[in-house]
Amino acid sequence: MFVVLTGDIVASTEMDVEALNETLESLSEASKVIGGWPGVTRCGFARRGGDAWQLAFDAPVLGLRAVLYLAACTRRLDKGRATRVAMAVGEGHLPAGDPNAAYGEAFTASGRLVEALPAGRYLDDATGGSAAAVARLADHIAQGWTPSQARAMVEQLSPGAGTRAEAAKRLGVSRQAVDQALWAAGFPAIDGALKALEEGRK
Repeated sequence: MFVVLTGDIVASTEMDVEALNETLESLSEASKVIGGWPGVTRCGFARRGGDAWQLAFDAPVLGLRAVLYLAACTRRLDKGRATRVAMAVGEGHLPAGDPNAAYGEAFTASGRLVEALPAGRYLDDATGGSAAAVARLADHIAQGWTPSQARAMVEQLSPGAGTRAEAAKRLGVSRQAVDQALWAAGFPAIDGALKALEEGRK
């Protein structure tokens, strides 16, 4: 089973080539971090066309966490950066870890969903029902992140993230600044929701 995330960069036509490449490179680097998360044994990221991308990995339980991590890695670049993401879970094949050569129901569903996302929605789940409801609420929260909030979220969203004091040291800010950013970003509620979802899906 794979979770497949298919996305594109919001307002990419308003970016210069350097900014677009920077945004996609940030997503590529984020995918490498996700590939090292506990439980992930197969992971692949690929750029698709001018502003599109796809990430697939074999730990569906971590799907929403990965989406929020990618959103934070994008937003931390600046307030105008964002990516849309369509998530789908299902069977699939990922030859040589290359999403551009992949196929299967999860890949098809994710690709179709991203094309159907309405204006203003940056995240959805092809599963529908409660999964889509949670995704849309998470989308609403993530769209409000500032770059400083996103930087703090990047430090804390990975499974087994270190302490906030360690995050503050890496970011070059105070522990209080990290706490304030995480609170304003909705991290306590997001963290609790992710843990409840992941525990329920094990």
